[in-house]
Amino acid sequence: MSRIALLAAGLVATLALAAPSGAMGPTKLKGTVGPGFTISLKKGTAKVKTLKPGKYTITVSDKSAIHNFHLKGPGVNKKITSVQFVGTKTVTVTLKKGKYTYVCDPHATMASMRGSFTVT
Repeated sequence: MSRIALLAAGLVATLALAAPSGAMGPTKLKGTVGPGFTISLKKGTAKVKTLKPGKYTITVSDKSAIHNFHLKGPGVNKKITSVQFVGTKTVTVTLKKGKYTYVCDPHATMASMRGSFTVT
């Protein structure tokens, strides 16, 4: 019996190590602003409309020195890129339930320069 118990314990330990865990890391999102008057946030190839609460890594490609990428919502007020910055920046944020907006601050009145999504 002790050999069977030892083998079973070894099998359980092996399966536990092989099973996926929350250690896979945050979900990745991609933001883009510019070069024209556009701003977007995508998960894969789809525009973000709803997300689940949790940690997200957002990589923003800022393609114009006249724009920025500003994310606002419950517990988040993060200017991921600044005006005059051109390049890529990555941040990790924890999103809670609620409505979030992303906007280019200098052009916030333009519909094409803002977007929103809901965390449910």
